[in-house]
Amino acid sequence: MSIESHISDLLYRYDCVVVPGFGAFLTKRISAKIHESTHTFYPPKKVLSFNEQLQDNDGLLCSHIAEVEKLPYGIALQKISDQVKSYKSFMMQGEKLVLQNIGEMTLNPEGKLNFEPSGSINYLTDSFGLSHFTATSVVRDTHRETVEAIEQTTPISITPERRKSIRPFYKYAAVATIALVLGGVAGSAYYASQIEAHNLLAQKQANERLDAKLQEATFVIDNPLPSVTLTVDKQAGNYHIVAGAFRIEENSNKKVEQLKALGYNARNIGPNRYGLHEVVYSSYETSEDALKALRQIRREHNSQAWLMVKKLQ
Repeated sequence: MSIESHISDLLYRYDCVVVPGFGAFLTKRISAKIHESTHTFYPPKKVLSFNEQLQDNDGLLCSHIAEVEKLPYGIALQKISDQVKSYKSFMMQGEKLVLQNIGEMTLNPEGKLNFEPSGSINYLTDSFGLSHFTATSVVRDTHRETVEAIEQTTPISITPERRKSIRPFYKYAAVATIALVLGGVAGSAYYASQIEAHNLLAQKQANERLDAKLQEATFVIDNPLPSVTLTVDKQAGNYHIVAGAFRIEENSNKKVEQLKALGYNARNIGPNRYGLHEVVYSSYETSEDALKALRQIRREHNSQAWLMVKKLQ
């Protein structure tokens, strides 16, 4: 039995997972950041670390394995102990221990564990679907400074003779413009008043015809329609198997239709804190049912599906 898959599942929900007799895997949330030299944006994530001093059994890992593997608690604890002995023996031979989706471990010459976390997975569920990207730097335009420099070296002036010949033309043009504007405003006001009067008259006539029809009408229902009872299955539970997260809501709706066509009870549970629309295969009341369905979905349809524990509104 390999326990790294169980450790990986628990790291999504807990900040500390203790492997009895071996050490504890810890997670720490870090905020989104920007690399100044490369202009690369990194989403928030959980950073993994390992503490060899925390070896006391807190029951979390053992209870999880016992529940998932259908084993008694004592047998699950014994199997964890056997796996830890195998890990230590493997590293004492100078080999590198690779834990899938967690990291790599080696023993240094002093016999201390060195842990290098894996960068292939982000255990922060709020950042699901987000990846780093590089943006190009913005180059500011300098046209304004160039124009100001030209104006300082080559000033523009108008001679008195030119100004004298242009002034009468501007005067007549201004008078004509004012006359056109005043005429247009007066015509528009008159036209608007005529339209309003016509609309009021038409509305009055329509109301009079409607009142006459209502006074003449008689409503008789001989055969009332039978009542209809609809049964709607409402999904409940705080355990959700996530199929994906989409920035565009239309794409998430298409994903829901695709999964329903395959027989899954899929739905869109709405956007998360980053605005991504999350789609789930289904929701479950107990972790036992959810983990059983998760294993089947990973085996038959999507190896990247994951379990989210969240109380929906």
